[in-house]
Amino acid sequence: MRESRDLDKCMSANNMLGVALLGCGRIALRHAELLSKGEIPSMQLACVCDVQEERARNFGERYGVPYFTDMHQMMRQCGATINVVSILTPSGLHARHTIELAPYRKHVVVEKPMALTLDDADAMIHACDKNRIKLFVVKQNRYNLPVQKLREALEAGRFGKIVMGSVRVRWCRDQRYYDQDSWRGTWAMDGGVFTNQASHHIDLLEWMLGDVTSVFAKSRTALSHIEAEDTGVAIVHFASGALGVIEATTATRPVDLEGSLSILGEGGSVEIGGFAVNQILHWNFAKPLPSDKEVVEKFSVNPPNVYGFGHKEYYTHVVDSIQNNTKALVDGLEGRKSLELIVAIYESIETGKEVFLRFHPTQCKLGHFMQNNVKI
Repeated sequence: MRESRDLDKCMSANNMLGVALLGCGRIALRHAELLSKGEIPSMQLACVCDVQEERARNFGERYGVPYFTDMHQMMRQCGATINVVSILTPSGLHARHTIELAPYRKHVVVEKPMALTLDDADAMIHACDKNRIKLFVVKQNRYNLPVQKLREALEAGRFGKIVMGSVRVRWCRDQRYYDQDSWRGTWAMDGGVFTNQASHHIDLLEWMLGDVTSVFAKSRTALSHIEAEDTGVAIVHFASGALGVIEATTATRPVDLEGSLSILGEGGSVEIGGFAVNQILHWNFAKPLPSDKEVVEKFSVNPPNVYGFGHKEYYTHVVDSIQNNTKALVDGLEGRKSLELIVAIYESIETGKEVFLRFHPTQCKLGHFMQNNVKI
């Protein structure tokens, strides 16, 4: 059996937005858990799809929804009860799947990164605009409460002139992680630590500090047997004059160490750490407010895993944006910004030069199949 025959389960209550999951891998568990247990008001899991029948069946049976191995068959048979498709497939397939599904006119949620090339990102934006559907790029860490508090302080001008911002991703992904799927760590389908694990953190740094002028980066593949990098650093120059540092590795051993964000300004400094950018470690301002003590006490709790608590708030935002036709916090154009910085990082790595944004990549390997270290 290549799809569930129990199509009655496709039916959603009239006041619920039905969500189809395309891809039943590691991150899909997080999405399915939230959507199947009533944690997202006005939204529920409708059906799932994966090209690997065993994965699709396991998800379908586990969450009591129809399962498919062909996304077009899923859309034809369950389309009437689907309002949103969450694309959770390998990164190198995000563009293809978004473009192929757009004509069904269901809103699209796509996991990070939205694509692996800027041309693909542009094509995704165009396809969704043409079919008058919303494109949401998952950047759930923007909804972490400590990050929200940091953003409020920034918008209130409490930092004054920004001096520096930095992110650190020191996570453990051993060879077993990369060997789970053949696409992991490849240039064509995944990229390395900058594209995969650090993309959320890069987005946060850019969200806080604004437009990027240039970047210079170095990387290496230190411990893992993969095509792309498992370790890298980048120095970012922002249009404001502030400097940024990106430090990322999956070669931390034996367990995850941190996923952090720091902002330093003339009026104060804040560091959000833990392993999911969800724990305030330092909250110091030259002009303290009475609420500062409460912020530190209330938001200094580390979450149970690297995903943090943001996915729930992210989906709640998706519901609000669809029902009230409000602008998405991270739409296609916003999601493209961090992708452009990531592509520039890889361009710098390959050329050994500082790369100035807006640019056309010529040496970046991301999104391309490789043979003997040569793009094909």
